[in-house]
Amino acid sequence: MFSNGAGAPAAHAVAGERAGSMIQLTRLNNKPLIVNSDLVKFVEQSPDTLVTLITGEKIVVLEHAEEVLARVIEFRRSVLRGLSLPWDPSSAHARLTKPPEPGNEEPER
Repeated sequence: MFSNGAGAPAAHAVAGERAGSMIQLTRLNNKPLIVNSDLVKFVEQSPDTLVTLITGEKIVVLEHAEEVLARVIEFRRSVLRGLSLPWDPSSAHARLTKPPEPGNEEPER
């Protein structure tokens, strides 16, 4: 849970925004940590979960490796859902014209 410094929870909207753009994990001291999932290089489980970022920084978290992976996948799915573009079925039936064979070109008018 996020805090506003006075011990009270921060506004849910702020926590939701941060969690919506990245993944939330928990350090061993039970402090929440927001991680950019694009920076995760790999996750190891032995016995604690060690997240290594592409920057070389290593973070030990309470979540198991499978949970970290599930959160990264869910975040990526949410991004892809937001990118769904309208599909124009008429473009699927566009006629492809065959280029004229050499010597059979139509004269320009």
